[in-house]
Formats: sequence, C-alpha cells, structure tokens
Amino acid sequence: MFLFLIAVVAGALNAVAGGGSFLGLPALLYAGVAPVAANATTTFAMWPASVASAVAYRRDISVRPRTLVPMGVVSVAGGLIGGQLLMRTSDLSFLRLLPWLMLAATLTFTFSGRLTARLGRGRPHDLSPWALLLQLAIATYGGYFGGGIGIMMLAVMSVAGMTNIHEMNGLKVLLAVAINGVALVEFFLHNAVAWTPGLVMAAGGICGGYAGAGIARQLPAERVRMFVTVIAWILTVYFFVRG
Repeated sequence: MFLFLIAVVAGALNAVAGGGSFLGLPALLYAGVAPVAANATTTFAMWPASVASAVAYRRDISVRPRTLVPMGVVSVAGGLIGGQLLMRTSDLSFLRLLPWLMLAATLTFTFSGRLTARLGRGRPHDLSPWALLLQLAIATYGGYFGGGIGIMMLAVMSVAGMTNIHEMNGLKVLLAVAINGVALVEFFLHNAVAWTPGLVMAAGGICGGYAGAGIARQLPAERVRMFVTVIAWILTVYFFVRG
C-alpha cells in the first residue's frame, strides 16, 4: 500500500510539473530495491502514468508536425542512449550533476518570459538547433535518470517560444512517453526491473497520472505555471541540500 500511494502522488506530480521519480526512487530504495534496479523500476512504474496523462491531455496537444517530429526523433534517440548508459555505468557520477541541472532548468523556466523576449522569438513553436540539442541532452538524461525531465522540457519549450502551459504540459508528457519507452527496452533486455514493486507502483501511477492531468487542465494557465515554478525550486533546493 505504501508504494501504491507514493506512486499515485508521483503520477499526479508528473502530470502537472514533472519530478515524480524523486518520490518513486527513494520509496523503492526504502523498500530494499538495489539502486540501479530501483532507478530502472521507477521508470517502468511511471511510464504507464505518462501514457495515461498523454491520453488526458490529448485535446491540448496541437503542436505542428515541424515541431513534433524533430522533438520526437531527438527524444527517442536520447532515451535510447541514456538507457544504454544506465546499464553500463553507475548512477553516482550523474547524481552529482543533478542539482546543477535542476538549477539551470528552474532558472530557465522561471525567467522564460524575459529570455523569450530577449532572444527575439517572434512566434510560438519556432524551434532552433539549440532547442533540439537541449532536448537531446534532456532525453539522454531522462533515459539514464528520469527525475526532473518534465521541468527541463518545459524550460526548453518556453525558450523556444511556446506560451500555452496546457499545450506545453501535453507535449512534455508525450515526449516523456517516448523517452522512457525506449529506455525501458534496454532495462527489459538486461532484466533490470524489479517486477513485484514495479507493478504495484505502475497501478498507482496510472491513477495519479490521469487524475493529475485532469485537475491541471481545469486550472487557470498562470496558476499552473506558478505551481510548476514552486515545485521546480523545491526540488532544486532539496537536491542541493541532499548533495
């Protein structure tokens, strides 16, 4: 029941702002799952929740193909690279970078309005090579250790000129499905998933993911953006203190 309830909250958090694996991974470690297996199992447990959230956001995902296709391609490529890296290396070196990655993403999202104006983005969905490179890096990180990729992707979308937070959340969830889905292929091939706790958390994540997306879509866009910003700073401070 403990893992199920944690997964419900984590799934809802992923639907609204990302960062659900920050709850899922410690819960699995507390339950006695080994670190690398806990990381892979968290990805497995949260993936169905991302699918459920994508279904809930389906009416908000109206991104043009010229944005969706390249973002999807680099997300799949990065997720595959990250999954392969996790199966071949330790988590420790990457975890040392996590507070700084979170700080960069949180600052970007918090000041995205000023950055967009300064960079001269004339219209939404105007992707640049830099945005695609950032998305590739985030997807690689997501395949390796998925915590916080939602906030990071929202930051990239903001700088790329997207302004509708509901549409951004929908695209974020859809890309997360692709990133974690290809990483899971690697985890399955290496038998890295702890199935019993993973299935329990997957069930809870589906419930939380669908409910969280539905709640987020009913809130004013500015309120959701504020909530995302607060969550981002809380997670950033937590990882600096923890490190």
